[in-house]
Order: sequence, then structure tokens, then C-alpha cells
Amino acid sequence: MNPNCARCGKIVYPTEKVNCLDKFWHKACFHCETCKMTLNMKNYKGYEKKPYCNAHYPKQSFTMVADTPENLRLKQQSELQSQVRYKEEFEKNKGKGFSVVADTPELQRIKKTQDQISNIKYHEEFEKSRMGPSGGEGLEPERRESPDSSSYRRPQEQQQPHHIPTSAPVYQQPQQQPVAQSYGGYKEPAAPVSMQRSAPGGGGKRYRAVYDYSAADEDEVSFQDGDTIVNVQQIDDGWMYGTVERTGDTGMLPANYVEAI
Repeated sequence: MNPNCARCGKIVYPTEKVNCLDKFWHKACFHCETCKMTLNMKNYKGYEKKPYCNAHYPKQSFTMVADTPENLRLKQQSELQSQVRYKEEFEKNKGKGFSVVADTPELQRIKKTQDQISNIKYHEEFEKSRMGPSGGEGLEPERRESPDSSSYRRPQEQQQPHHIPTSAPVYQQPQQQPVAQSYGGYKEPAAPVSMQRSAPGGGGKRYRAVYDYSAADEDEVSFQDGDTIVNVQQIDDGWMYGTVERTGDTGMLPANYVEAI
């Protein structure tokens, strides 16, 4: 049995039937309620089971609700119910602290990778601890003990001796000569001038200091800019041996701190 059209009420045959909005329509009867424009299944919009075009589709509007005492009471009651449910859920999940995670292949792969990284780091730390600290690390605490970095002096056994060629004269150091040391900025007096090594025989040259220099070792001499150095002999390319005329101290001095007169 053929149904009737929702608009004109006449029988709708299959060749002209449009089944939409839970109703049957003739193709010509399926048009906009406002402008009567014929619609199809692609451009219609339904509102309350009636077809409309895009231009005349009814727009929904919101109504203002006054804050009456009854509405305020309902609002407060709904908020209380929400808080009660929140507390109930909180008490149920309290103490759990974790959520169940499915043991998927991807999670298993990530876990395996993390275990491998952890093992590699463990072996690296183990190898470092077994090898112990390097030689340079042991010297740092001794360097930090001195509050004044300028007064720090290297231990006697770690100082590199000056290179003295075989052709130059070798000067013997007196036995049991005291070594000047510094402790926390206080510098003990060095050996007397009489205990220092004497300059080699005559034939030395005269030089003038062009920079200030402070002795870094007991076999060196300190001088100031403008001091005259007498009886100077060349030891190697970087060091000389001579006597400071102003102080009378004799010892080694850097060659790039003086110039010939």
C-alpha cells in the first residue's frame, strides 16, 4: 500500500517518493516552509520534522532565567550534590595512587628499552668507580685549601726543574737548605742570602728589568721594573742567571722579563 504525502495528503508513488524526516513527500511537495523553494536530500535542513532551506532555517535562541530564590536554591543544591559525589569518588580512589595500564606490546618494548639503558648506566658507573679518580683530581683539594690563590705554591716534589743544558755550568745547591713555604697567605722567610747560590765567575753581561717579577721558586730572584741585573749568563732560551744589583740577590730569572743594556 502506498503512503500519503505529508504536505498534500495524496498518495505517493515510488517514482516520485521522497522519504525524509520520518515522512513521505512528493518531490514537488518537498520544499521550504518559508520560501517554498524545492529542496532535495542534499540541501535541506530539518527543524521539528519540517524542511527548511539554509537561509530560512530557524535559529535557536536562549531565554534569560531570573535568579529567583527557587532557582538559587536549586543551583546550590546541585553544587552540593556535585561536591558530595566528588568526595565519594575521592574516598574510593584514596590510597590507590595508580591506574591500571594494559600490558601492550608497545609498553613492553618501552620497558625493555628502559631496563637496557639502566644496565648500561650501571656498568659505566661501576667502571668509573673501579678505576678510581684520575691523577689530576687528587691535586684539587690541596689547591682549594689555600684561601689566597696568589700565595699558593706547588709541592716541592711536583715542581718541574728548569732545563739546564750540559754545556752550561751546573750549580750545586747547598745541603739542608730551608724552603720557603706559604700557609694560608703567610709566607715563611726564605733562606738567607748567604745560603743562596753564588753567581758564576766574571764575564757576565748587564741587563735591565722591563717588568716586575716575583720569584716562584727558591732558586729564583725577584726584581722590579728598572732594576739592573749584573753578571748575567744565559742558561737556555728562556732562563738566565744573574744578580739583582739593588738587592744583591742571586738566582735564576726569566729572559723575557729583561733586556740587554
